[in-house]
Amino acid sequence: MRLSRFLRRFPGNARPPAGPPAAKAKTLGGVPREVLRQVKQIEMRTRGLVNSVFSGEYQSVFRGQGMEFAEVREYQAGDDVRNIDWNVTARMGHPYVKKHVEERELTVMLLVDLSGSEQFGTHERFKAERAAEIAAVLALSAVRNNDRVGLLIFSDHVEHVVPPKKGKRHVLRIIRDVLAFAPQGRGTDIPAALDYAGRLLRHRAVMFVLSDFALLYPPDVGIDSAAYARWERSVRLVARRHDVVAVSIRDDAESAVPNVGVVMLRDPETGHDVAVDTGRTELRTRYHAFMAQERNAIRRTFRRNSVDEIEVGTAGSFVAPLLAFFRRRERVRGR
Repeated sequence: MRLSRFLRRFPGNARPPAGPPAAKAKTLGGVPREVLRQVKQIEMRTRGLVNSVFSGEYQSVFRGQGMEFAEVREYQAGDDVRNIDWNVTARMGHPYVKKHVEERELTVMLLVDLSGSEQFGTHERFKAERAAEIAAVLALSAVRNNDRVGLLIFSDHVEHVVPPKKGKRHVLRIIRDVLAFAPQGRGTDIPAALDYAGRLLRHRAVMFVLSDFALLYPPDVGIDSAAYARWERSVRLVARRHDVVAVSIRDDAESAVPNVGVVMLRDPETGHDVAVDTGRTELRTRYHAFMAQERNAIRRTFRRNSVDEIEVGTAGSFVAPLLAFFRRRERVRGR
């Protein structure tokens, strides 16, 4: 829960930490039957959405990147003079033209945050389960459009990478990995994931980053400005080369602190227990202000770097926010 993360920076009434639980080992082989059933249920549910709701939306927004340079060759009679490569022509002493190929396929990379804070939800599902559903819709939409799709799972480091490929079996593997993978880390390092993906993908790709973006260092309150600068630099560098879309997954209970007296909280990313007196007006006010400042700082970073954001909650349907994103993108492209 975000309150326990907030208290790392603003400690209240904390008892000695119990110590973080032992890290879970990675596990993908021998997937439990329950997980396989979940994969099938999500695949069936999201495939219906892709076929009936998102079929045209994805294709209209994420087309191929146009014409890609392939090589140069000697000019031949009838070639369009607008394709002459004047630099090569000057070096060689006779005309050369650029040859292009149409770039029809896209690469879609899903960066999924499976840190400790994603194992939280007070409504229908945890944030990690919501991430799996959205990842399934995006992956199935990509494959339906004959695009390649890959997966990068991260916590406080990059944990698991599935290179981009095509095909239904590949998509089912991606859904299974998001549901079944047990990360070793519990913290969150989004810049490390962005930097890794930027090095991995040589050509322009569409990157969906699915996270709660609990950064904990908005510069407005003077907290860890170096860490915030590192986050903003990573976003800026990756967004220059790739189409980056942030999918912010949130839970309503994290936006405010209810007045329920003294409660024990366990930080999902450290395992430490903290006793909090929620009856303190100062604490509730400060937490609310901190959350607003963090949110505004993240939004400013996205806007400055032309990163679109889709906000999704753990309660209700994610269809409306996704559709709104696709249609907003289509309007912008149509201008």
